[in-house]
Order: sequence, then structure tokens, then C-alpha cells
Amino acid sequence: TGLRIGVATAKGLCFALGKPLIGIPTLQILAHQVAADCIIPMLDARRMEVYSAVFDSEYRFVSPTEAKILDADSYKEYLDKGKVTFLGDGSTKFATICQHPNATFIAGAFPEAKDMIPFAIEKYKAANFEDIAYFEPTYLK
Repeated sequence: TGLRIGVATAKGLCFALGKPLIGIPTLQILAHQVAADCIIPMLDARRMEVYSAVFDSEYRFVSPTEAKILDADSYKEYLDKGKVTFLGDGSTKFATICQHPNATFIAGAFPEAKDMIPFAIEKYKAANFEDIAYFEPTYLK
């Protein structure tokens, strides 16, 4: 409900003020808080499930956003290649079952508005705007 209210408010303000609407994925904003070769931000989705995506050092998607049920071998394909940084409230539960030596966990990281700025500027310069009438948040389940 909070996400729908926030999006409706943003759409209303953009429409009323004649301003463009720019959408930035939450996980990309979260990933921007660290500098690493492989970044996997995670949002808690209850039980042993998280919403996650995989990013490279330039904060580009390597693997798209997905709902994933965690087990000890989750993200093994990335961990076997090198260091991987996990962050977000979902990473805390993964830290309890992941024993891989290449895994680094950052606790207490949450999306922050200041981390949206580089992505918003890039999208603004490219005129990559959302359609105010049809924009909806991405729901995974």
C-alpha cells in the first residue's frame, strides 16, 4: 500500500507541475552505497525469501530483480568467481546460512535518496522519463 501511495503522489505532483517522472529501481539505489566488483543488494521478503539483483562495479544489472528463496548455495556462481558484497535487510538472513569465503555482508544498509542522484541525472539528460499515466511499480509477487 505504501508503495502505491508513494507512486500515486509522485505521479500527481509531476502531472500538476508539468515535470517529468523518473523511475529508479530500489535495488540499484541500494547497490550504489558500496564500491565492489559484484554487488548483491537484498530486501527481506519474509521467511527465507529476498528480492535481489546482481550489479557490477558500474552499478549495471548483471542479473535482473527477482524473488529468490535462499539456501546455502544461493549466488554460488558469483561467489566462485570472486568477492561478492551483500547488503540490505535481506542480507542479514543470508549471512546466517552462507559460509563462502568470498562473501562480505554489510548490515544496516537501506536505500537513501542521495544515492538516487547519479541515476536521476543520467536519466534526465537522456530524457528517459516514465509515462505518468501508465507508470506502475514493479511487483514481484
